[in-house]
Amino acid sequence: MTSPLLERIELDPRVCNGKPVIKGTRIPVTVILEQLAEGESWDKILEGYPELTREDIHAAIYYARVSLDHTEMKAVNA
Repeated sequence: MTSPLLERIELDPRVCNGKPVIKGTRIPVTVILEQLAEGESWDKILEGYPELTREDIHAAIYYARVSLDHTEMKAVNA
């Protein structure tokens, strides 16, 4: 199943070493996720990156979720 949100994410080896970015920018998905994890508000992120839209932030979160859904994790005994 695909989502229109994923169309906002671009993977191109010529852009940011192939890291997922918001299409048409050089803003990596990880930068958006980092700022959200640090408690930054959506409005502050949009202020800092005026080329972004709310849908781009939604797309970054959705991309992270889909990526995790397709990742296998193994328990490590500590």
